[in-house]
Amino acid sequence: MGRAFEYRRAAKEKRWGKMSRLFPRLGKTITMAAKEGGPDPEMNASLRTAIQNAKAQNMPKDNIEAAIKRASGSEAEDYIEVTFEGKGPHGVLIFIECATDNNNRSVANIKSYFNKDKIGANLVPNGSLEFMFSRTAVFEFEKTEDMDIEELELELIDAGMEEIEENEGNLYVYGDYKEFGNLSKKLEELKIDVKNASLKRFANDSVEFTEEQLADIEKLIDKIEEDDDVQAVYTNIA
Repeated sequence: MGRAFEYRRAAKEKRWGKMSRLFPRLGKTITMAAKEGGPDPEMNASLRTAIQNAKAQNMPKDNIEAAIKRASGSEAEDYIEVTFEGKGPHGVLIFIECATDNNNRSVANIKSYFNKDKIGANLVPNGSLEFMFSRTAVFEFEKTEDMDIEELELELIDAGMEEIEENEGNLYVYGDYKEFGNLSKKLEELKIDVKNASLKRFANDSVEFTEEQLADIEKLIDKIEEDDDVQAVYTNIA
């Protein structure tokens, strides 16, 4: 999604009370990171980031510990990451990231959401739209009074930062997805309390839609996001 749209949607989600679906997704990310790199966050950067993001969303400590334990349990699920690409109402481009323990179920569910849409939505072969989105490392943290933005920029450029912007008192640092580790390490060295760190996809060319068109588009996006296997949805909405 376009950055501006993503900010607006985050605000709406708080008002809509959609945060109830957030904890299971955060928990799944923690479990996957712990299973892949081990349960010690000091030795597992991916797990450390996942825990950091969960804490930023006020996920209870017990939930975080339970998600880590699930990775080493005898009945730990094997999650795989899969993506889907499609065109939604009014030609909007949609890129979906899933983490699933049953690929057949995920494929069937995602297909059904597009097939049930009455305004010309359809899935397209993987790879058809991926090149139209840039995968980006994104770090969000609070702008403090003693923070010198110009000095911070100089520090972070050497670590791979491409852009920094401010929105409602928070700073957002962007870089190529391959620089995620370098930027994360540098922010830790600078003792910056990162609220959220993730890999996102931003459309290379965003499109403006009318309020009526957005209402149609968001009906489909909401349906997709209700699916437990879906981790993130991106579009080319400006």
